Amino acid sequence: MIKMRRFETVNDYNIFNNNETLHPLVSVVDLSKAAPRQMSSMYFGFYTVFLKEVKCGDLRYGKNTYDYQEGTLIFIAPGQVVTVENTGEMYQPKGHALVFHPDIIHGTSLGRNINDYTFFGYQSNEALHVSERERKMVLDCFSKIGYELEHAIDKHSKRLIVSNIEILLNYCIRFYDRQFITRETVIKGTLEKFEEVLNNYYSSEKPQTIGLPSVAYCAGELNLSSNYFGDLVKKETGKTAQEYIQSKVIDVAKEKIFDHGKSINQIAYELGFKYPQHFTRLFKLKVGQSPNEYRSSAN
Repeated sequence: MIKMRRFETVNDYNIFNNNETLHPLVSVVDLSKAAPRQMSSMYFGFYTVFLKEVKCGDLRYGKNTYDYQEGTLIFIAPGQVVTVENTGEMYQPKGHALVFHPDIIHGTSLGRNINDYTFFGYQSNEALHVSERERKMVLDCFSKIGYELEHAIDKHSKRLIVSNIEILLNYCIRFYDRQFITRETVIKGTLEKFEEVLNNYYSSEKPQTIGLPSVAYCAGELNLSSNYFGDLVKKETGKTAQEYIQSKVIDVAKEKIFDHGKSINQIAYELGFKYPQHFTRLFKLKVGQSPNEYRSSAN
């Protein structure tokens, strides 16, 4: 049975990795100081940014393995559990981790905007692969945060530490945008599979039994997190994943409307709408006509 380690505080994680705690709410952890370890599951009560510099066990979130190699960033939000898997042998972790407790960003611009950094919700096959130049920029941000931690705490410390964390995360948004572009073939393949998921959904009884296809359902069928999936669709199509699904629903609806043997209410239920008026409202919003008006204009 895999042992579960719980890290509720930054100090807990520093102790585990043989690092000194310079600030109770934030730390730049040198993983090479840690003792060799075996496979384990780890619960984090704080935000964690791993910069993995060697392959030392496969990190798993849920049922899926992170897509990572040397020079890879992995983001973990408070409350998440990850598992390190290897052959069962002891291994020496290497790399660095930035860990910061939510309490340090309360009342700051980062605290107000932390949900914009959606990569903290990414899961399998979604790690950020950085170039050597990008890796150096990440390490530079770590270094500046580390400098502030080693400096005597004063009235400027929190603002400078949080500002540097925010700069790092903003760079990571840029790096992910670059990765979405450089992995264009993979992304196009994902969009094709997304379309296939929707086609299969409306070729089945699921609309009547489950309802409208959700972003979470489609992401799950593609083995992606909802956040990563949503960001990928938005960057490639300019639409949110929800808007893309709605467009598909309207396309299917237009075909069904030509079947005069079915009422609009019946069509709404076949599409997965619980209430026909919701279908009518969405159709008119997207098409500019009500379903009945669209049916009449096609005659």
